[in-house]
Parts: sequence; structure tokens; C-alpha cells
Amino acid sequence: MSMTWEEGPPPPRRKIGLNGWIRVILRGIPVGALVFGGLAILLAVRLIERPVCGQDRPITPRITRFVCRNALRLMGVGLVTHGTPMTQRGAVVANHSSWLDIFALNASDMVYFVSKAEVANWPGIGWLARATGTVFIARDPKEARRQTGLFQDRLLFGHRLLFFPEGTSTDGLRVLPFKSTLFAAFMTPELKDKLALQPTSVIYHAPAGADARYYGWWGDMDFGPHLLNTLAGRYQGTIEVVYHDPIPVADHPDRKSLAAACEANVRQGHTKQLAIPKNPS
Repeated sequence: MSMTWEEGPPPPRRKIGLNGWIRVILRGIPVGALVFGGLAILLAVRLIERPVCGQDRPITPRITRFVCRNALRLMGVGLVTHGTPMTQRGAVVANHSSWLDIFALNASDMVYFVSKAEVANWPGIGWLARATGTVFIARDPKEARRQTGLFQDRLLFGHRLLFFPEGTSTDGLRVLPFKSTLFAAFMTPELKDKLALQPTSVIYHAPAGADARYYGWWGDMDFGPHLLNTLAGRYQGTIEVVYHDPIPVADHPDRKSLAAACEANVRQGHTKQLAIPKNPS
């Protein structure tokens, strides 16, 4: 993220009572065991997968998908998907509201995230990101050529990269304008006629009676307290993932046109599904 989105104060932090701490323990320990146990298995498998298969990852993405799908179940968060993840070569673009996006999008499809370079050094999250094949990018013009080459290699090999064109996370109630910079990588002669982009909307429905921004993670909100409050909730809500029809890159004359088409699809899906209550009291 090059900038941090902020608009108004976040919801008041909920006080975690005794029952809440019990839920943190009952949910957090199994989730932690699943995530880091899955990471250990993934790394062990990768020791064999890498020399045998090279850049191909026929097994480890399935481990990631299994872990993320079941982590949501252990947290009590519902997941509903609409549409079909594409199978052709290309990338996925989605709106960004929460750290839970990583679980929801990995649980729904086998993808490789594109993330800012700083994430690689974050404790815990950085280890997971590197192990699962995340592509790290630096906001440095000197790195542009190398990063474009890395995108091309991964995409032409068949890896579906996933990135968040808003450039930051929000409160989950809106879709910010898409930044077109990263879309330029898809307009090169090597890629333009070979790829499609799949717009994907991620919608959060808070538990009944909770603030609609319940799952949003933005501004200067710390990860730890947000995670604990999520685990402590008596009830949980639902995440919807909507896969829209893939858009051939060659159908658009430039990166701005391509970015606008993807944004329109993501925004339409987000607005439509957000208006439909999923967790009635």
C-alpha cells in the first residue's frame, strides 16, 4: 500500500469479557495450530516440490487452500462464493477490506498474492506470504523493469496473481478508485494478447446487531487487537466472494481503460451484495 485510507474514526473497540477470552482461546489455539502446522507441512512439501517441479506448485497451493478454508470454519466465519474462478492464464483483481481477505480469497481459489515489499518482513504474516508464493513489489522506479519481468514469468507460466488495485484497505463499505499503475504490466506485447483479468468482489456482512464495519481493517488499526476482537465475538458474520466474467486484456487500448472496466465490475458486485442482509437477527 502506498497510502493508508482513513475516513472517520473506527468502531469503538469492544471490551473482551471472560466469555470473550474463552472464545479467543477455543478459536485461536486451533486456528494457530492449523495455520502454522499447515505452514510447516507446506515448507516440508516444498523442499521436494521445488527441485522436482521447479516453478510449478502442483501441491502446496492445495495445502494453502485447505488451511484457509478451515481457518474460517474454526473462526466461525461463513464463506459464500458466486461465479467461477477462471482457469485461463491471467490475474485476479479484488477490493481490499481486511486481513481476512487473504483467507477468503485463498479458500476460494488457488492464487498468488501481489503485496508491498514491507510485508515480507512482518513477523508471522511475512513468513506465510513468502511460503505461499507471494510476489513482493517495491514502490521504486528502479525496480520497475525487474518487477515487470517477474510478473511476465509468473503469469506466462500459469500462476494466477491476485492484487488489490485500490492500494489500501477500507472499512468494507465501499470500493475505492482503482489505481491503474499495476495494470500497465499487463499491456506489454508479451502479455496483452495472452491474458485475461478476473474482477472479484469481496463483501463482508457483520454479525447481527454489530457495526457494519465489524470486519474492516484500515488506517492505523493494529492487527493484534483486531484479531482478538474477531475471535472473541459471540457471533460471526459472512464473507461473500463474487467472481465476475474474465476481461481479455486485448479488449482494452490502455491500462486506464482496463482498470476502469475491472473497477466497474468489482464495484457493481460489491454494491449489489452488500445491500442483501446475510446475518438476520
